Amino acid sequence: MRQRWVAGGLVVLALLFVAVVWLMVREAHTSRLQARALTGYAAELKFLTQTGPSDRVRFPAHGPFDQRLGYTGIPGFVDRLEPRGFAITEQVRQSPELLAHLERGLYAPYAEKSQAGLDVLDCRRVPVYTFRYPHRAFERFEQVPPLVTLALLFIENRELLDADRPQMNPAVDWVRFTRAVLGQLGSRIDPDLDTPGGSTLATQIEKYRHSPDGITHSAREKLRQMVSASVRAYRQGADTLPVRRQILLDYLNTVPLAAAPRHGEVHGLGDGLWVWFGTEFERARALLTPGADLTADSTERAQVLRQVVALMVAHRRPSWYLAQGREDLNQTTDAYLRLLAAEGFIDAALRDAALRQRLVFRDMVHQPPKQPANLGKGTAAARGRLAGWLGTSLYSLDRLDARVDTTLHGGLQDAVSRYLGRLGDPAFARTQGLMGERLLQPASLGAVRYSFTLLERTPDGNLVRVQTDTTAQPLDINEGSKLELGSTAKLRVLATYLELVAELHARLAPQDPKTLRTITFDRQDTLTHWAVQHLSSSPDRSLEAMLDAALERRFSAAPGERFFTGGGLHTFSNFNADDNQRTPTVREAMQASINLPFVRVMREVVRHTMYQVPGSSARLLEDDKDPRRGAYLARFADREGQTFLRRFWRKTDLRQPAELRELLLDGLRPTPERLAAVFRYLEPDAGADALGAFLRERLGEKAPDAPRVERLHSRFAPGALDLPDRGYVAGVHPLELWLVAYRLQHPKATLAEAIGASQSERQAVYGWLFRTRVKSAQDDRIHTLLEVEAFLDIHSRWVRLGYPFGHLVPSLATALGSSGDRPAALAELMGIIINDGVRLPSRLINGVHLADGTPWSTALGPTAVQGERVMGPEVARALRKALSEVVERGTARRLSGSFKTQGGEDLSPGGKTGTGDNRVVVRGRATLALNRTATFVFHLGPRYFGSVTAYVVGPDASKFRFTSGLPVQILTSLGPTLMPYLDRAQGQTCSP
Repeated sequence: MRQRWVAGGLVVLALLFVAVVWLMVREAHTSRLQARALTGYAAELKFLTQTGPSDRVRFPAHGPFDQRLGYTGIPGFVDRLEPRGFAITEQVRQSPELLAHLERGLYAPYAEKSQAGLDVLDCRRVPVYTFRYPHRAFERFEQVPPLVTLALLFIENRELLDADRPQMNPAVDWVRFTRAVLGQLGSRIDPDLDTPGGSTLATQIEKYRHSPDGITHSAREKLRQMVSASVRAYRQGADTLPVRRQILLDYLNTVPLAAAPRHGEVHGLGDGLWVWFGTEFERARALLTPGADLTADSTERAQVLRQVVALMVAHRRPSWYLAQGREDLNQTTDAYLRLLAAEGFIDAALRDAALRQRLVFRDMVHQPPKQPANLGKGTAAARGRLAGWLGTSLYSLDRLDARVDTTLHGGLQDAVSRYLGRLGDPAFARTQGLMGERLLQPASLGAVRYSFTLLERTPDGNLVRVQTDTTAQPLDINEGSKLELGSTAKLRVLATYLELVAELHARLAPQDPKTLRTITFDRQDTLTHWAVQHLSSSPDRSLEAMLDAALERRFSAAPGERFFTGGGLHTFSNFNADDNQRTPTVREAMQASINLPFVRVMREVVRHTMYQVPGSSARLLEDDKDPRRGAYLARFADREGQTFLRRFWRKTDLRQPAELRELLLDGLRPTPERLAAVFRYLEPDAGADALGAFLRERLGEKAPDAPRVERLHSRFAPGALDLPDRGYVAGVHPLELWLVAYRLQHPKATLAEAIGASQSERQAVYGWLFRTRVKSAQDDRIHTLLEVEAFLDIHSRWVRLGYPFGHLVPSLATALGSSGDRPAALAELMGIIINDGVRLPSRLINGVHLADGTPWSTALGPTAVQGERVMGPEVARALRKALSEVVERGTARRLSGSFKTQGGEDLSPGGKTGTGDNRVVVRGRATLALNRTATFVFHLGPRYFGSVTAYVVGPDASKFRFTSGLPVQILTSLGPTLMPYLDRAQGQTCSP
């Protein structure tokens, strides 16, 4: 009886076992239970984009695709954009179920993008730049040639598209998975055992998209891939056939295929064919699509088939197969071609034709796989700026899943770019009035380049509408150059001059005439002397009247005087010799752009600054017999030294060590003595050969020969000169020189540590001022240092008004443009002037949307504009009037009357012209290429302003004689192109 019960129990257990096995086999084949469970689970994994920042979002931490598309970097991008005036306007909210799913370490299920990249839109939301990566891809499953589909399924995942299994889970091929598990167990017994892989296309995609480093580090990671792929498969419901087709399409479009020299990463079959073999994707697709007449192309078709199969094989070890292992790849490809024929997927003729071919890889040296780039300069500027903000390269920026809204008007940008591009045509240039004396000559049109920028003043800031130039180089002349722009510097000088007048008015106007006559000032401070006289005698003591009177002051245009400036004697000349006998008013000198009056205005500004700057050294020269002088000087030197040290620290703060030396050298007039004095101080252990190489880098053909280099090396050896003398020889403030050397030696030092370490240097720098030996030579040195200090103060004023560089050349030649400028920076100054002295931020990027349509979607927009008053409104109005007079009766008079609305109203444009012959410096690195520039910075009514520049680069620049009349005429000729936009009401500029 007992045996009968045991036997019955065994039968029941056997039946149960058979039933379980049957259910498992059935489930493995149908996936019905998985479909039911996972469909409901996946349906709860939702996300929704709403206004404002989210408190329910978890970003991915790793994964090659998540990194390349920028998803892992979104929190960091937001942190970098917020200090630049952006805030989150919209962000995704993930459902609690999705958050829990991600907390478990699984990957988010959503419709991932096979192609993505940067989109740049203009202010009308019209695309002006689109980058897609991969570059070549199948758009739909139906576009994939059946032969490609069959080959991939045969090699990687044969059951994937089985239509008889509608609910099949594509993430798990149970037969392959079981073999892989048994193989792994067997490999522990026999390490040489060849173990098959168990990955399906779905899990492979999860791996190379989302797993750390794109590989499977562990069994746990493999399980994560399988579960994530399973959930993703049932995201749209129980029927997975559409999803399985999408899996095959995604794999073909995104499979990693190593990285190619001079190209970068390669993904997808389309890019793989083009990069590795030079095969055009559309041609390959046509050759492998049935129905076409390909009798004449059988060899080409066979070669393309071989390439396709090779790339499918290469994915297993792409870095090996596509580089050193190409012969192995040929052999493995041959094996699969034979198998495809054996299974009936290809006929014997195609097989044999493909076997006769060998893989011919692209010559990466002589035929690199370059992508065509056709960027407008405004778009390039937007990309460059955003890349800098996000701390990424342009290569990586283009591959981010991002949309950038710009303020550019694409239509107007294109129209201006086309106009500038046609100026190389003599016939067109002649019709535009650009041919003639001081303009263009037919034989040299092709060498002249042009840049143009136009901004609109709005309540949201100064919006860049046009930014373009005609160079084929990535450098943006408007924002990325340092050029001597000639007399445009007179506008900055005039602004500083009128600001000082306004400051004197604020200080002196409250005093009655009797008190004013008792005020003492240095005899060289002629500006204060004039201000006292004016306020003592003028019946109208208002600021407006005083500014007007300042513009009516007269300064000689005589060129005979020798000016001690920049450490030596210099003379200056006027462009027009007829002006030499004149004594024009400041207003007249501005209109006619006469040099010598502005040199003398600059001298007055410098001298006034010498005596008005807090703690001025000049005050200590008045009484050299004061018995308290010694103790006072020690306190003074310490205090003033700290003041200047802090200023220099701000100038060099946040700079990398490699940038510090360039920043210092960029402020020098490059002579062998000055450069050697600095180099030997910064590099005390460097030999003469290193000094010679350095001088050749900075001076080119003007570098000294080897014997002179040896003498310079000895003359400026460490200890040969004390710090003040070395600073004097170099033409740089000694404390700035010391600080750069200190920061190079102590890159992590703080300001407090620098002040503590510089006590003896501060005393030494100012102690020499009061030794009385050889008084005339001493006075020259005193003047040089005082001039350096004055220009530091003037520089801070210019920076407040948008000057883009970290220094001014301490010379009166700065009034004529020797310190350099940028067209975009001059345009910013014009924006301050037309906005009554309030500086608004210039905006080129108006919004950034990251990861749109994903569980990490984040949109950022500009915060409310906060204008900063940087100039008194009275000063701005006086400058605006002076600029209008330049157009009405000065060097830009050809523009007068050219800009009128449809109603006949004149926009009353204003501006300043400038012409320069100079050596270009691009982003702080000096070159020896001569340049001739002609610039016009302008405003067109109360809303629009900008700049136009013509320039020639290279040794032939000296042959050109065009002046600033050229850019003025260009702007005049652009009137019909610009006016339809300028005539629109505020807020309508970007309307259709």
